Amino acid sequence: MKGKIRTVGLSLILAVSLLAPVSGQELKQIQLPDPKLDQSKPLMQAIKDRKTTREFGPGGLSQQTLSNLLWAAWGINRPDSGRRSAPSAHNRQEMDVYVATSDGIYQYDPKANSLIPVASGDLRSLTGMQSYFRDAAINLVYVADLAKMGNAEESGKMLLAAMDTGFIAQNVYLYCSSEGLATVYRVSIDKPKLGEAMKLRPDQRILGAQSVGHPREK
Repeated sequence: MKGKIRTVGLSLILAVSLLAPVSGQELKQIQLPDPKLDQSKPLMQAIKDRKTTREFGPGGLSQQTLSNLLWAAWGINRPDSGRRSAPSAHNRQEMDVYVATSDGIYQYDPKANSLIPVASGDLRSLTGMQSYFRDAAINLVYVADLAKMGNAEESGKMLLAAMDTGFIAQNVYLYCSSEGLATVYRVSIDKPKLGEAMKLRPDQRILGAQSVGHPREK
C-alpha cells in the first residue's frame, strides 16, 4: 500500500512540474540573422501607405523579418560609432525595446543582434488593455531607462523619452508599410502589472507598446 501511495505521489509531482510555468532563465537567447537592408518599397511610397491597423490575421513573423524590423526600429546603423537608426536626446540611447511573443518576453540587444530572455510564457495580453492586439504576432514594448539620462528632473527625462519613443515607433510604422505588415501603437497599458512581469527596476518606465503582425484578410 505504501508503495502505491509513493508511486501516485511521484506521478502527481511529475504532472505538476510539467504544468508549472517555465522561468525566464530557461528561455534561450535567440541569435537573429543579419538584417537585410535592401529596400523593398521607395520611401515616399512607404510614407504614403503608412497607416494604423487594428485587425490582425494569423501567422507569426520569421526571424529574418523580426531582425529587419528591430534594426529599423532601434538598430545600430553606424557601427563605427554605435549610433542608432532613430535619434535620442544627447545620444543617451535610453530606450530599450522588448518583444512579447507567444513564447515569452525578450529584450532586443542591438549590439549582438539578439533577443535576451526576460520572462517565459505568452504574456502578450499584458501589453495592452484592448482586445484587438492579442491576435498580433508580436507586441513591442518601449521602456525608458531613466538611469541613463543624467541628473535632470524626471519630468524632463520623461518628455525626452516620449519623443525618442515616437521616433522608434515611426520607424516601425514605415517598415511595416514597406513590407505590407499591420501595426498599431498604443499607451493604454496596465504598466505596473506589465512592469512586474518584465522585472523592471523602479527607474525603468514603460512608455508605450506597438503591435506588429499580418493584416487580416477581408
